[in-house]
Amino acid sequence: MSEELSHIDAQGKARMVDVGGKATTRRIAVAAARVILSPKTMALLQEAALPKGDALATAKIAGILAAKRTFELIPLCHPLPLSFADVRFTIDATACAVMIEAEARTDAPTGVEMEALTAASVAALTLYDMCKAVQKDIEVTAVRLLFKSGGKSGVFVSPLWPKDRPYPA
Repeated sequence: MSEELSHIDAQGKARMVDVGGKATTRRIAVAAARVILSPKTMALLQEAALPKGDALATAKIAGILAAKRTFELIPLCHPLPLSFADVRFTIDATACAVMIEAEARTDAPTGVEMEALTAASVAALTLYDMCKAVQKDIEVTAVRLLFKSGGKSGVFVSPLWPKDRPYPA
């Protein structure tokens, strides 16, 4: 294989990629995670009756904060000037699941996927933390990239992206 690995130097050591010469483009990423709860915990979440308080509001703020600090958490990630970060929740009471969707946007020379993935992951972990007093076997699962646009590689759309849903712009 003659393709050079971008994060490995000539001596085989990890390095941060120099993106200084890359064009600044609009970049958007949407990531997801899923948190599976017991029926009892789901009821408490929906009633806003968990011992630690409003779990969804806390997880939203935690996810947004995490997106903004991704470069401090993930080695070799560039600090990015985010123009937008959001975390949204969909409750599936029948499946006792909380679907988390995190979106990040920037105008920068490198992608924003890690920020969206970090936001979704930290929001999920925060839900775990907010619910753990009443349930220990909470399951955090299905962390994945759903959509990304911008940059040299263009647009990526997961097969899980709803066919009738427009792409973020």
